[in-house]
Amino acid sequence: MNLRVWQGLILALSLLTGAPSAAQTPRAIEQGHPDFIVEELARGLGVPWGMTFVDRNRLLFTERGGRVALLRLDDLSVISIDGAPRVVAEGQGGLLDVAVAPGFTAGGWIYFTYSKPSRGEAATALARARLRGTRLVDWQDLLVTDSATDHRRHFGSRIAFDGSGHVFFGVGDRGERDQAQDPGNHIGTIMRLELDGDVPRDNPFIGVAGARAEIWSYGHRNPQGLWFDAESRRLWSIEHGPRGGDEINLVLRGRNYGWPVVSHGKEYWGPIAIGEGTSKPGMEDPRKVYIPSIAPGSLILYRGNAFPGWQGDLFSGALKLRHLNRVQLSADGHAIAEERLLEDLGERIRALAIGAEGWIYLSTDSGRILRLRPPQ
Repeated sequence: MNLRVWQGLILALSLLTGAPSAAQTPRAIEQGHPDFIVEELARGLGVPWGMTFVDRNRLLFTERGGRVALLRLDDLSVISIDGAPRVVAEGQGGLLDVAVAPGFTAGGWIYFTYSKPSRGEAATALARARLRGTRLVDWQDLLVTDSATDHRRHFGSRIAFDGSGHVFFGVGDRGERDQAQDPGNHIGTIMRLELDGDVPRDNPFIGVAGARAEIWSYGHRNPQGLWFDAESRRLWSIEHGPRGGDEINLVLRGRNYGWPVVSHGKEYWGPIAIGEGTSKPGMEDPRKVYIPSIAPGSLILYRGNAFPGWQGDLFSGALKLRHLNRVQLSADGHAIAEERLLEDLGERIRALAIGAEGWIYLSTDSGRILRLRPPQ
């Protein structure tokens, strides 16, 4: 066998097994910001919808089409992981977020959200599993939400942890906007569970007739970013408005966030305002509104060491306006300034994660994983 044939067999075997044929190095991307450089770590993926670190060197990510994979940072190899569930990968549905709780160690629980088939419809589900080698094991659906419709939009759904034994996740209005005002189902809500899926005894709707006990807040249109800041003990969401009116919300226990009774947006089919106005007593006002919409895809609050000037700032990926959105907050949690980064990339930025070094990792709908790090 000649050398060329032998090398071809090695490459083919590496693609089948997920093992790298040779170590690679990050590719720098030209951009003009003096505070960071951008590096490409992977390309040619599906839509990497969620990302989380399982250790310093391995970034676990989901693809909306249904695949779970690991990106090794030492050699930039991508390794497929078996054991993912069957998902409804249509419209905005599919395999969605992935996250680990604070203090995660090898063999611990990894949490997922996904659009689960339900008699021809689909519902957002929260699940967990363990990673053993290159397989997910002990898969458990913790809550298949009461949100099944035949629409293929507004599934949510990001995951956040408060570090005190609770997990939060959200579901959009599923194309049934009026249902977001009914706490008798999970549509248009952010939910709070214990890590094993039980309902906490101090949830706000415990004992309320006709209400679902899992609900923490309601009246949301489509929360696609969710972040709990351990330092301030604040839960933040960013959600899609209709035509205009994307919102950043400070999510408080038992509150109603207004959709579709109040909104800053208009109907897609014409210049008609949605709802009764932009504010109403008994409904929470957003901390920031985007007009026109940026179409947010994720949310983090930065507490890393690599970028001291960004301490306490919110970051979200923008899908429609294709940039990384940075929002500076006041001490009492109000938006006071905004910056739009990476506009020259022209990418729909989907997921965000913070590495152990404080570097920011992001994915794009074109199938890339990138990172921001300080200049050397």
